[in-house]
Formats: sequence, structure tokens, C-alpha cells
Amino acid sequence: MRIDQYLWCVRLYKSRNIANSVCKKGMIKLNGQKVKPSRDILPLDYIEIRKDQIWRKFQILDIPKTRMGAKLVPLYIFEKTDPSVFEIKELQQLSGSKSRDEGTGRPTKKDRREIDDLFIEQSET
Repeated sequence: MRIDQYLWCVRLYKSRNIANSVCKKGMIKLNGQKVKPSRDILPLDYIEIRKDQIWRKFQILDIPKTRMGAKLVPLYIFEKTDPSVFEIKELQQLSGSKSRDEGTGRPTKKDRREIDDLFIEQSET
């Protein structure tokens, strides 16, 4: 089965067209290598997907014949993403709401470094 079709079948993307374009952009890796949408997959392969600025890792358990209901997805794919990645993303979203005074424009280079330092300190603790 093609990788774009598989991503659509296991409901990681809403349409095959979206899955196809994501593959072309290089946001899908199969066993550590960027792939084209036409690449065939096999059971026990590993897929990495960049979605919402996070690289999520999955293991292919089986190949479905067609698109399935959401309850059947765990029979075909297993997520191996480290939970700490999601915690870091959540912290970034919470700290991203740091308000700036209206009308001050874009952050300067110095402001940007200070903001980045805040993110680094929060992720280390």
C-alpha cells in the first residue's frame, strides 16, 4: 500500500490529497528517510510525521484494505512518540500567551533572545 493512502486509511489526515502534499513537502519519514507519496509500506516499518511542529513516531502493525472507523485504528498503527514532547509543546503554548504591549511591533533581536531563554529555562525544569 502507498504511504499516502495508508496515512489516510488510519485517519492521520482527512484526505489523500493532504497526505500526498505532506509527503511531497518532506514532512513524512519512513524508517528515518524522507519518502515520496508513492512509496510502499510494510508491517513493522516506522513512520515519523511532522504535525503541529512535533515529530510524531508510529509503528505500522498491519495494512488495512480500506479506510476504517476510528475505533479500529489501534489495530493497524501504534504511536511511539515520547510523552515529554507533548508536555514541552503544551508549555510553549502556555508561555506563548505572554502579552506584549500593543503597538510595539515585532520583537527585536534582543527581545527574541530573551523569549527563547524563557522557553529553554521552562523546558529544562
